[in-house]
Amino acid sequence: MAGLTRKELKTDQVAKTASDVFEWTSDHRKEVVRWGGLAVVAVIAVIGFSYYRSYQAEARQVALAEALRTDDAGVGSEQIQPQNLHYNTPEEKEKARTQAFSALVDKYPGTQEGAIAEIYLASWAADKGNLAEAEKRFKNVVDSGPKVYAAQARLSLAQVYAGEGKIADAQKVLQALIDSPTETVSKEEATLQLAQLLVKSNPAEARKLAGPLRTSTRTAVSRAANSIFGDLLQSGQ
Repeated sequence: MAGLTRKELKTDQVAKTASDVFEWTSDHRKEVVRWGGLAVVAVIAVIGFSYYRSYQAEARQVALAEALRTDDAGVGSEQIQPQNLHYNTPEEKEKARTQAFSALVDKYPGTQEGAIAEIYLASWAADKGNLAEAEKRFKNVVDSGPKVYAAQARLSLAQVYAGEGKIADAQKVLQALIDSPTETVSKEEATLQLAQLLVKSNPAEARKLAGPLRTSTRTAVSRAANSIFGDLLQSGQ
């Protein structure tokens, strides 16, 4: 996670705007496209819009806070803080946090809290190589989650499709974001994700997509586009 801990990702400073999210993912593009990066993308998507919490029902907020405590809990011989949960083994923690987040999904479908829980579960599944479960859960957020989370879930879903060898499906998901960008996923970001996806399978199209963005006034965008061209050169394209 390039030096960022999950605790640090939950601070207001990191989560203050969607543009900060894109700046970070662009700077760490190669890490993000690895499986561990799926969790990064998902967690950032969750934290990046924490300011919406003020509009949610108190019961759902409390349930989410309790679920997040299980994720932050210590294990084994780790130093125990009075305010933190603690489990004797990683297996105990895994069971507890899976139950907590699954309960949120089941009880609050279609809500912000339900989407957050689903994204966490999808990310953990992807990290474990369970791409079928990750695909199912990310699709649930895309289909029924609040718009700000659905757009970010699409990006992760495209990566899962790519990992499953479903390049056409991944391209379709990203093209939909390019055609209909949101306040959380810009046209440029979706375009760069698609270009990266096509570097090996369709280098000519990757070059076409990334080329115009090389001179973008947004530093993160131009840097990512030029990095894609670097990948093309390395592959002899």
